[in-house]
Amino acid sequence: MKTLEEAELCFPQLLNSSCKKATRPHSVSMFIYIILSSIFLLTVTLNLLVIISISHFRQLHTSTNLLLLSLAVSDFFVGFLMLFLMMLSDGCWLFGDFLCTLYNVLGYIITSASVGTMVLISVDRYVAICEPLQYPIKVTQKRVRVCVCLCWICSVFINSLLLKDNLEQPGRYNSCFGECVVVINYIAGLADLFFSFIAPVTIIIVLYMRVFVVAVSQARAMRSHVAALPLKSSVTVTAKKSEMKAARALGVVIVVFLLCLCPYYCVALTGQDTLLNDSTAAFVTCLFYFNSCLNPMIYAFFYRWFRKAIKLIVSLKILQPGSCRTNML
Repeated sequence: MKTLEEAELCFPQLLNSSCKKATRPHSVSMFIYIILSSIFLLTVTLNLLVIISISHFRQLHTSTNLLLLSLAVSDFFVGFLMLFLMMLSDGCWLFGDFLCTLYNVLGYIITSASVGTMVLISVDRYVAICEPLQYPIKVTQKRVRVCVCLCWICSVFINSLLLKDNLEQPGRYNSCFGECVVVINYIAGLADLFFSFIAPVTIIIVLYMRVFVVAVSQARAMRSHVAALPLKSSVTVTAKKSEMKAARALGVVIVVFLLCLCPYYCVALTGQDTLLNDSTAAFVTCLFYFNSCLNPMIYAFFYRWFRKAIKLIVSLKILQPGSCRTNML
């Protein structure tokens, strides 16, 4: 009986001071591990492909692609954080209080930078579609670099303040050995909810709805303008396809973003996000990280240049001299 009791502890040698492992069937544990491993591999691989593509090919060094590069970098590191989430699947943290705090701080910083970059992408698309003549003047590579740097700096600063108590004394909120818990006070939690979710979601929805309205009005204006032309039917079909394509793309961006982030922040709002052993908290955290796996699919995989870049990378043609000057568009 003692052996069975010890087997359920994270640190059997510590007896009553150790946390207990999560009790679940072996098949369920294997399923969780496989799911997390798949998300980890997919997230790291897809975002690495985006990073290599934009960094290597000169023709892809545009203002918009710099934002995609920032997003891919943040999501790439989110993928690596999945490794620690996999190790936490049995409810035990084996790497000490300092690494526990570091893991959580990096998680907050990276995901905040990812959300911030998504806001910058929505602003970029808004200016490109709603103010196309002013786009080359307003959105330059220099300004984009400054905005990306500010996004990361603000993310580091804000989240360091939110987790100040945990950084000063790592493990202060742990109730037993093997637990990894960080606690944010109520006011700081509300601030995090506003800056990391409510404000970004509001900005993205408002801008994308404006973009959608402008795209639809432009398509309708085009159909009206070419109504008397001989090729009006083909132009109408093309306009309709563009309209539907814009609607689908904007719908995917908004819906996927909300589906992945809403559950996490709903749990966070109730104060349950610190309970890493809780199955609900584990699920919403996994879903939250899964958004970083979907980002490259939404923002990059739909581009033709990305599919072409994948072929060149996989075939190792990017190692050939002068490959950086390949025509990707």
